Amino acid sequence: MFNSLFTSVLTESTETISISNFIACIGVSLLIGIFFAFMYAFRTKYTKSFVITLAMLPAIVCTVIMMVNGNIGAGVAVAGAFSLVRFRSVPGSARDIGSIFMAMGAGLITGMGYLGYAILFSLIMGIVLMLLTTVPFSGNKKRDAIEKTLKITIPEDLDYYNVFDDIFDQYTTEHALVSSKTTNMGSMFKLIYNISLKDPSKEKEFVDNLRCKNGNLEIALTRQEVNNNAL
Repeated sequence: MFNSLFTSVLTESTETISISNFIACIGVSLLIGIFFAFMYAFRTKYTKSFVITLAMLPAIVCTVIMMVNGNIGAGVAVAGAFSLVRFRSVPGSARDIGSIFMAMGAGLITGMGYLGYAILFSLIMGIVLMLLTTVPFSGNKKRDAIEKTLKITIPEDLDYYNVFDDIFDQYTTEHALVSSKTTNMGSMFKLIYNISLKDPSKEKEFVDNLRCKNGNLEIALTRQEVNNNAL
């Protein structure tokens, strides 16, 4: 009886799909999609449209797979149709892309009729996702405290090439000039550095020394951004 849960409900006929099997596959796909949507929304920022799409995606993929149903020609046509899709939206993070792949994977499994495997796959991946979300990665907090982006404004008559080297050598382990541009009608330069502080507790002292160099103009020290879109 237990083994029967992990056999395909579509093995009886490869030509047609009964209404009951179709509804069963779609129903399980929707439940899995809703489960993935809740797991994705756990302790993360999200948009309603993405969560709704994630909930519906397994059922959509399931329907496509069932309609192809071993037909090579139909499979090629479906692949060609999907290749024409262009997503004109805000670039997603690695978590977004991973969630989409999980939802598509579950839809593929249910589309082949293996409802038991689809449920098992979803439970395992959902629990793992939730556990990894709750695990505190202390290395990230330490890195955020050390790695900073420095934005500093200086007068145009100040040579910025090595004017801050003595301060950087004292308070940072490494620094790199990312960009420089003129501002305020060309009367000032705005510089952006990526730096790594030796001691985060001396951040104010570091900024005070910079203020003495740049004439007390604007200084901003922010967390160094990480490219979340890269996998």
